[in-house]
Amino acid sequence: MALISLGVVALDCPDPRALADFYAELLGWRAEGEDDWYEVAGPDGRKLAFQQVADYRPPQWPGQDAPQQLHLDFDVRPADIDEAERKVLALGAKLVQSDDGVRDWRVYLDPAGHPFCLCLTER
Repeated sequence: MALISLGVVALDCPDPRALADFYAELLGWRAEGEDDWYEVAGPDGRKLAFQQVADYRPPQWPGQDAPQQLHLDFDVRPADIDEAERKVLALGAKLVQSDDGVRDWRVYLDPAGHPFCLCLTER
């Protein structure tokens, strides 16, 4: 076993419960927490956390006035990309860059403004 292992990736946001619910629904995971800290956990033990930040300012993608600092990539089979896009949009995401037939990913903003990608994969 490694001396150090990754525990959780935490995203700043104004409403951690709402953002945890968004990602829980997106991934089919479960959300739990209270007050200013929520987590979503998957069946394999992976976790994403969401912490409340006063005066939260969302990143401005693709500009750098308020840099993104990180983004999340989610794998989707090519045959499922349109269905996955309908799902994330229905959950409140915003499409900001399509794959345009050249790229193999699409970029979205979650409800708190964090960029994430749906990436085509063959798995």
